[in-house]
Amino acid sequence: MRRLSIMATAAALTLCLASPAVADREHTDFGRATLTGFASLPAQTFVPGSEPSGSAIGAGPFNGIAPPFAGQPVQGFSGVVNRHDGTFDALSDNGYGNKANSADFRLRVHRIKPDTRTGKVKVVGGFNLSDPDHHVPFALTRADRVLTGADFDVESIVRLADGTYMLGDEFGPYLLHFSARGRLLEAPIALDGVRAPEYSSQPTIASSKGFEGLVRGVDGRHLYPLLEGTVTGDTPGDLRFSEFDLCKGAYTGKRFVYRLESTSHAIGDAIAVDKHRFLVVERDGGQGDTAKFKRIYLVDTRDRNGDGLVDKTLVADLLDLANPKGLGGFDTTFRFPFQTIEDLSLLDDRTVAVLNDNNFPFSSGRTAGQADNNEFITIRLGAPLHADKRALR
Repeated sequence: MRRLSIMATAAALTLCLASPAVADREHTDFGRATLTGFASLPAQTFVPGSEPSGSAIGAGPFNGIAPPFAGQPVQGFSGVVNRHDGTFDALSDNGYGNKANSADFRLRVHRIKPDTRTGKVKVVGGFNLSDPDHHVPFALTRADRVLTGADFDVESIVRLADGTYMLGDEFGPYLLHFSARGRLLEAPIALDGVRAPEYSSQPTIASSKGFEGLVRGVDGRHLYPLLEGTVTGDTPGDLRFSEFDLCKGAYTGKRFVYRLESTSHAIGDAIAVDKHRFLVVERDGGQGDTAKFKRIYLVDTRDRNGDGLVDKTLVADLLDLANPKGLGGFDTTFRFPFQTIEDLSLLDDRTVAVLNDNNFPFSSGRTAGQADNNEFITIRLGAPLHADKRALR
């Protein structure tokens, strides 16, 4: 049985002990959420001193920007971790959308510092992802084993108790365990019965529909990766929420089912509220004026009505946020009209940070014909979540 290197630490051993139960309290009517903070990182922000990128995406220009780029763009935030010091770890996705066009995009975790007072996001550091110890069992793009968007499509990230990271990938789909500086610590961990076409001749899930969300359970012991697509044989629109035991280094076989409001929708991210409840972003594929559905749901795995699905309660409509102070220079109704909204972080019992994946240089949800920035917003929910305090760590 696979054992994660996290088992070597005292902190991890503590996680394997039983965690105290927390009383269940919840609201069913959240009302309208309110924008409380806005900051933005310009689309054309590049990693200082980095290699050229974007040579395989076509001649363009795309939204007025012509590739290739002189450096690696700081783009596509597909996962976020709150470091509780005013900074966040922001995970870039595979680069430009698929294996064929992303071989010159280096997978990276950026350290960002949003300031909602100035409305700006600063990039204050970061690290590339690599596999110098040859844990990946198949050929990689680069001889130096720095990982690229042609190797994995990383879409979600959590930080574990020992400071290492677990990432969710869409190409396997795999769980990927990295050190605090981005060094792969073990072989990619597959999910039985789920195979994507990027690495299988007999796929059971569509391309780029692997792990989009990855929840760190409040007990610190379990992870809950959420697929973006339906597995062959499952009801269309039903997504598997599996349980992974960090102490055993294996899936438990337990899973829940999240049903999309439409089979044309997708999920963007998921985070824990307590041992039974998660927040999940569900979205359509529209942007700008064509964006009609961008929502955050509170889901409950206890399945109170016995229909075999997680229960869903709407907590925020991201296309209808109250903005009484006119933050960001926007109207009193604020819209977050991006094609891909892929980052959630619970800041306190009523405040959630939300970030977009700007799909640089392709998406133009904020202004038609103009490449989207990476936006960081905070929203206050209409009622408290009564979250487990461990969800805020």
